[in-house]
Amino acid sequence: MENRPDIVILGDGGWGTTLSVLLARKGFKVTLWGAFAANIAYMKNKRENKKFLPGIKIPGGIILTSDLRAAMQKKDIVVLAVPSQYIRSVLKKVKQIGYPRQAIYLSVTKGIEMGTLKRISEVIHDELGAVKLAVLSGPTIAHEVAKGVPTVAVIAAHNRKAGKILQNIFMSGRFRIYTNTDVTGVELGGSLKNVIAIACGISDGLGFGANTKAAILARGLAEISRLGLAMGAGSRTFSGISGLGDLVTTCISPYSRNRLVGEKIGQGRKLKQVISRMQMVAEGVPTAKSAYALSLKYKVDMPIAKEVYNVLYKNKPALKAFKDLMAREKKEE
Repeated sequence: MENRPDIVILGDGGWGTTLSVLLARKGFKVTLWGAFAANIAYMKNKRENKKFLPGIKIPGGIILTSDLRAAMQKKDIVVLAVPSQYIRSVLKKVKQIGYPRQAIYLSVTKGIEMGTLKRISEVIHDELGAVKLAVLSGPTIAHEVAKGVPTVAVIAAHNRKAGKILQNIFMSGRFRIYTNTDVTGVELGGSLKNVIAIACGISDGLGFGANTKAAILARGLAEISRLGLAMGAGSRTFSGISGLGDLVTTCISPYSRNRLVGEKIGQGRKLKQVISRMQMVAEGVPTAKSAYALSLKYKVDMPIAKEVYNVLYKNKPALKAFKDLMAREKKEE
């Protein structure tokens, strides 16, 4: 691969736009594709993604397009930044128009596909076959990364060479990248933490304090680890950047969409009402349904995830959910 590979990012949300800005600042040739022509046209005109990343200047060298065929032509790196519940439909279009089979594909999407309960890397392999694939995850609030706030993330790949290539491409003085080979663990940590963040938000909305949030974080991490081990992940991953690191950020950041969803629900609003007022997708909402289904499939005890599912999808009062968690049978840690 050349020193300056041609890169396309599929998905013009906050994270996809942030990564395009980061790479352009490093001098890479970047194309950013978005599904909605009107938003792309606005971005071309104003050089700002006001809908998803307001206040951040989009460098003039970034090619903006809603033409998927043109975006995919002769690319060396394909970054997939499409929300989890839409990624398969986008991949089907990619497969239909033809795609570079020798490219390295990088998933930066955090979520689990509803219905199939597949991780995003599994969905990508379903649609594109045995492409070289890696995943990027970690405590990466998009607006902070775009502003140059020091941030760390991890790239996981079974193909170590592909992981090293991507590490070199994305790493900068303010964006430090680690590598590992635990794709399953990195994906699950990045996905399931959103469910725990909703629980933390509900706690905030109910007016609880730091003690409660610390309990949710600690016990939530235990739940994520239990399920991850049952699904073949490595235990160390969950105490690392894409596990504990991502969990803490998502549960405490005022920019966290998932925490905000929980907070509004804790204050008494209905899920549909909260979601209808959000510009960006809160991945924890569909992931809560998938997490509950996975806990049943693998016979893993996940009481916090279960109660988040009950609040979101079974109209269980948030306060009742917390009372039931506190009243569970006595046990050892």
